[in-house]
Amino acid sequence: MVEIEEKTKDDMLQLVVVGEVDASSSIYLDNAIRNAMESGNLKILVDCTGLNYISSAGLGVFMSYLEDFKERGVRFVVCGLQEKVNHVFELLGLENLLKIVATQREAEAYLNGTQA
Repeated sequence: MVEIEEKTKDDMLQLVVVGEVDASSSIYLDNAIRNAMESGNLKILVDCTGLNYISSAGLGVFMSYLEDFKERGVRFVVCGLQEKVNHVFELLGLENLLKIVATQREAEAYLNGTQA
């Protein structure tokens, strides 16, 4: 099961993901990102510090929004991946498609344009 908490800081929306994102719970991640996009957020930070597991269905959620992010000019960043979760992202080459950083501070800097 996964829990997703939304936090707003200035003009940034933070989604804090805790637990496991698998085939049955990926819909919650999908809904959270969709709602963020529909609300007009242009800076979205996904904090995965508490994410213990992600399946291909969960990774597919991120993949499904790549074009939308580009078309709408959304700055999107993922931070805090645990080593085993990061390994899954790397195996599929997602680090080349998504901005992934280690810490929330780095993520905020990226969203604010102070880090490439």
